[in-house]
Amino acid sequence: MYRYDDYDRAMVRQRSAQFRDQVKRRLAGNLSEAEFRPLRLMNGLYLQLHAYMLRVAVPYGTLSARQMRALADIARRFDKGYGHFTTRQNIQYNWPALTDVPEILDCLAEVEMHAIQTSGNCIRNISADPFAGVAADEAADPRPYCEILRQYSTLHPEFSFLPRKFKFAFSGASNDRAAVAFHDVGIRLVRNDAGAVGFSILVGGGMGRTPMIGKLLRPWLEKRHLLSYVEAIMRVYNQFGRRDNMFKARIKILVHELGIEAFRQRVEAVWDDIRDSGLVLTEAEIARVSAHFTAPDYPELADNPESLRRQLAENAAFAQWHRTNVVAHKVPGHAIVMLSLKSAKAPPGDVTDEQMETIADLSEDFGSGEIRTTYQQNLVLPDVRQDRLFDLWRKLAKAGLASPNIGTLTDIICCPGLDYCNLANATSIPVAMEIIRKFRDVDFVHDLGDLRLNMSGCINACGHHHAGHIGILGVDKKGAEFYQITLGGSPADGASIGRIIGPAFPRDQVVPAVEALLGLYLEKRDSAAESFLDTYRRIGPAPFKERLYDPH
Repeated sequence: MYRYDDYDRAMVRQRSAQFRDQVKRRLAGNLSEAEFRPLRLMNGLYLQLHAYMLRVAVPYGTLSARQMRALADIARRFDKGYGHFTTRQNIQYNWPALTDVPEILDCLAEVEMHAIQTSGNCIRNISADPFAGVAADEAADPRPYCEILRQYSTLHPEFSFLPRKFKFAFSGASNDRAAVAFHDVGIRLVRNDAGAVGFSILVGGGMGRTPMIGKLLRPWLEKRHLLSYVEAIMRVYNQFGRRDNMFKARIKILVHELGIEAFRQRVEAVWDDIRDSGLVLTEAEIARVSAHFTAPDYPELADNPESLRRQLAENAAFAQWHRTNVVAHKVPGHAIVMLSLKSAKAPPGDVTDEQMETIADLSEDFGSGEIRTTYQQNLVLPDVRQDRLFDLWRKLAKAGLASPNIGTLTDIICCPGLDYCNLANATSIPVAMEIIRKFRDVDFVHDLGDLRLNMSGCINACGHHHAGHIGILGVDKKGAEFYQITLGGSPADGASIGRIIGPAFPRDQVVPAVEALLGLYLEKRDSAAESFLDTYRRIGPAPFKERLYDPH
């Protein structure tokens, strides 16, 4: 993974020192809250319903064991003993005291982390496929290009005050695991007919009150033009993006109002002026950054060893976990392991300080000392030997991290909602927990197969409800919490936006509504192999609506 150089270290230290002085002035009353607000947001510090919240960047979702231990220490010393992993692949602390935040930033700097550009109208944390570099279906590793773009965009003077926040996502695999179509700019690494690696660029995707699927801006871009082409996109957005209405300020609105062809023409015109400037990305620079992402020295191992086959045959619980939480690795004899942060005991995405320390230890004992975060609010150990999976599973189970539910109904994406967020209209965590507890039967959940249920507490869609096979959105009706259900969303290839199925339900009817939807799916699917999404797309919304609103 990438390590800071002298410039990185100096920049982060300077920013931490600057914020320490800003906090001191705020506490002394020399800065009003209105004056302090833009300063704290530039350092990832929000003021929520009950306390401050600090959002820490995890670039392209990659952490070292050392960094995870530091995050555990911060949770224990400065918060309530846990952190919350988000759909941006970051981690948030929900209860830091303002007086402690400068020291937290110093602790982060010690392990090459920060909170810069995790909020505000700037280029936010760049996200990526959590299996990058190890996926069996990968054309090329996107992480070096994520890092190059991170270095380019951090504190970029032209892009530090954009019309609105801006999000990039990268994927280098044939299967999209980064939801690139739901980002302001989605970048996929692809190979042309000659086998050369380049980029396919999508633009104008996003969720929120106006969800949109990204449109293909350029099907092929040479590697050397990545920065100049991105800059052309950003310049067009910076110049023409709406600044008079925050609800229409995202690039998706600009692309929609201009049309993709007119937007493309503007980008290409700007690009013609800068494409051969100093922004040309040389092979030497690519090689320099790529050197930070070399693969571990994998031993030669047989794939699917006899010991693993025996353990799977003899232990049904291990077999269930293996079926949902273990993914094919590009190197024979190895596996990618998903650690579920979804259980009946804690809100989705929450991890205790003790669990973080356990994860750090296990990443070193069973892998390369690296941990990945996912936008589904789970974690990944990217390099585990297949002949050690059983021992890893037992240790994960002891730590409460072995829920066998990745990609199933109870692997719920959920925002903090009204428990924390002052933008929320309704609670989301308690409802998500009710759903998880209701459908505890592992066999039933596994029989449902691939099923994504996402939940947001407001229209800002931090819980990605638009992209859920089943989406739940909390709404306020004259002071009462109601929940609107959408069906048919998907973040994967062939991305789609969920369709509102009918009037919102009061809170006590949400779980029965989900139960009714599942019952109809089981009745209507043409085989056990047909997923909920495929059944919905085949039969349409009418039968689901009838089951929900006219069950008799």
